[in-house]
Amino acid sequence: MTGATLSKWQGEMTVTHTEYLTIRTERRYEIRDITEAVERVRAAAGLWDGFVLVSTMHITSSIFVNDHESGLWHDIMTWLEELAPAGLEYQHHLTGEDNADAHLKRMILGHQVIVPVTNGALDLGPWERVHYGEFDGQREKRVLLKAFGVQAPA
Repeated sequence: MTGATLSKWQGEMTVTHTEYLTIRTERRYEIRDITEAVERVRAAAGLWDGFVLVSTMHITSSIFVNDHESGLWHDIMTWLEELAPAGLEYQHHLTGEDNADAHLKRMILGHQVIVPVTNGALDLGPWERVHYGEFDGQREKRVLLKAFGVQAPA
């Protein structure tokens, strides 16, 4: 689903543009780099100056910015497992669920980021990438991508 709205503000064309990314991981715990999807939304909106909001729409996944490096991804997952280990007798499991650790891991990394856009490009640091963290995967989940700001000057 996509949608765009244009309006004028102080003589400049402002835009909002929304898309949804569907992700299905192969493993229960997984990290994916979704920076290219964020850039596609920025480009589709024609965004020159503004922001792209990236927000997971599920309570057992996260969005975060960090380096795209497999050793770091392993370290992140190890650290999260130490802070919120799977297999404990969480109160949440009394409801019949088995994923309390996934909810806690999501809370640690957060559920959304706002990526700045400057001069028609994502304004990230040299090693920064936008990541999707999955902690209860192997089923479809959605990520909201919403671009808003000013379009390129004519």
